[in-house]
Amino acid sequence: MKVSSGSATATEPALRRVPQQARSRALIQRVLDAAEDLLADEGVEALTTTRIAAEADVAVGSLYQYFPDKGAIVDALAGRYLEEFEGLMADLAARAAAERWQGDELVDRLIDAYADRYRREPGYRALWFGRHLSQELRDADRRNKIALAEGVRGILVGSGLVRDVAGVRTACRAAVLCADALLVEAFQEQPQGEPALLREAKRILRNHLADVTARYARTQGRRR
Repeated sequence: MKVSSGSATATEPALRRVPQQARSRALIQRVLDAAEDLLADEGVEALTTTRIAAEADVAVGSLYQYFPDKGAIVDALAGRYLEEFEGLMADLAARAAAERWQGDELVDRLIDAYADRYRREPGYRALWFGRHLSQELRDADRRNKIALAEGVRGILVGSGLVRDVAGVRTACRAAVLCADALLVEAFQEQPQGEPALLREAKRILRNHLADVTARYARTQGRRR
């Protein structure tokens, strides 16, 4: 999925210099779009600054004005993916509160949204499933999982299923870590996600959610 926003928020941490003009921001987006296409079509091995510049139809020198190396491009692309995913979780949290999702529906919508992201964005899969992750990318991935867990917690609390206590935060983080591991395995086996593993992920999370809501139900009189 291409993002053509004028904001450089997701890319600024990796940039050599921050773009001030719309033309410069557009150049950065073309570079990131080209890197994403290469990732999806050929994998991370195809990502070189020369190849990315050619695919983006920009001069290598112009690319180097903003990105010191390939790693900076990968970091910026990862930042864009993570920002989009956190936005997706925020939207789900708002819908869950408004529509008061319960039990199985909540789990199904979360897993389906997660899986749909992997299906629609092969570049996203190629980046996060690789063994080439830098420590910076690993740290970013960890922060993203924590943010996603907070999103799940917000959904549970906002839907009135649980009280907002410390144990819920830990339980939601465990849920995100389990779901992530199962989905990664499912999509490594099949590009569309191995159906049996996706079903099992839902079953496990339904049971986990039932336990969490039993332990931390809003109507419960005391904290365990």
